[in-house]
Amino acid sequence: MAGVKRKPEDMATDPATSPETKSPFLPIFETFRAELDEHHDRRENITKASRDVTAQSKKIIFALQRVRELGKPIHPSISKTITPMYTTIRNLLEGVVPDLQSINTYRYRDRITGGIQEYIEAVTFQYYLETQRIMSFDEAAAQLPEGIMLTYEDYALGLFDMTGELMRFAITYMATNGKLPTHSGEDKSSKSSILTDMQDLRAAFEGVNPGKVYPLTKEFESKLKTTRQSVEKVENGVYQMIVRGKERPKGWRPDTDTRGGGETEAVESY
Repeated sequence: MAGVKRKPEDMATDPATSPETKSPFLPIFETFRAELDEHHDRRENITKASRDVTAQSKKIIFALQRVRELGKPIHPSISKTITPMYTTIRNLLEGVVPDLQSINTYRYRDRITGGIQEYIEAVTFQYYLETQRIMSFDEAAAQLPEGIMLTYEDYALGLFDMTGELMRFAITYMATNGKLPTHSGEDKSSKSSILTDMQDLRAAFEGVNPGKVYPLTKEFESKLKTTRQSVEKVENGVYQMIVRGKERPKGWRPDTDTRGGGETEAVESY
């Protein structure tokens, strides 16, 4: 009845207000909540690892740009610097292996791909400096801990970026030595050099049809454009070196302008 106050003891026995009464759907939503919390924690863990791998890889690349000879083992002073970085990267990747198994390999692929691409850029750059060869896909995949998958897209995009490092190395080498770095141990009549390797890479990329592979299609055209510019910068440096010959002034650096406007575009540095 309206206006009639309910006694506390009556409310305690009312099923609608009893604290012991729970919705039968509550356990289901608690399960959903636990799964979502686990998903967000896993995603953040992988994202952080990827960022840390990227940062360490960039430091390795920066150190490798101090190399001044091709076709030889990395100088001990540089090797001493980068070895702990490689160890850190491996530990970071091994730490997220449990989070990237089964369906999660693909579910969180976009969270780890940036770090893997940067790492592939670093290892393929060092491999080229030491061997003057382009690391194959299988060789690159072997650089990752077991349980971390290397996709063809990440391999290709890592190689795309590596051509930029080859360009920086070549420009610095020409400015320092007054010649283009060529393959060591080859006959002097050989035309093989870092430039011909870059041109071969460009040609190989131009023959790739990314199709509908989303990660590759998304960046393919812009990466290919950058690769072409990197090759042209080295080509222009060689042309200037040939034209100037021994008359190049002290401190000369190749003009890397590829726009034809007379303005010199600075070589990107870290």
